[in-house]
Amino acid sequence: MNAQEPDFIHTTRASYDAMASDYAAHLPDALATRPLDRALVTAFGDLVRANGPAPVADLGCGHGHVTARLHDLGVPVFGVDVSPRMVALARRTHPELRFHVGTMTALDLPPETLGGIAALYSITHVPEEHLTTVFAEFHRVLAPGGHALVAFETGDDDEVRVTERFGHEMALDHYFHAPDTIMAHLMKAGLSVHARTFLEPDADGTRQRAFLLARKQGDGD
Repeated sequence: MNAQEPDFIHTTRASYDAMASDYAAHLPDALATRPLDRALVTAFGDLVRANGPAPVADLGCGHGHVTARLHDLGVPVFGVDVSPRMVALARRTHPELRFHVGTMTALDLPPETLGGIAALYSITHVPEEHLTTVFAEFHRVLAPGGHALVAFETGDDDEVRVTERFGHEMALDHYFHAPDTIMAHLMKAGLSVHARTFLEPDADGTRQRAFLLARKQGDGD
């Protein structure tokens, strides 16, 4: 553990380490039952493959189901997650793929090396005051013309603390950002938003979900 890391990273890591196996057992593949989500991930895969061979990072990859789906689409992809136990589970489940422990606030990647970033619901635990750092990192590691697909449950920038999940005690904060808030932070980081899709709540009680497709300016723009 890095003492210089923000507190939210410590609590997120501890929470997902505690529930890694149960989380994966209860939610083995969220895309399997959400055809619209799958279609958006597929479109993202098409865009990054058309832009060149640079790899994609699945940030907040969890047990690796989105990483695996992008791989199946022919995308050169690897996963990054804050939870060592989630990363270990992803490696066991998908031994043919690469997974690393890391944080979105300080990505261990050289500048301009990624063709794309998939961040599906991984900004959920990021307080607004740290979004500037996160999206600045996205801009730093994306190659010119690279895309970022950011998905999140929407709200009025409200916060909910979860104290128990799957029988595990925790103190995990969920931040439900307003779409305009995320768009403003992306644009501030130099990432232009090219598409916005909003999916209404499912029968299971989830909130409205937003998918934002952003792009770093290319050399020919």
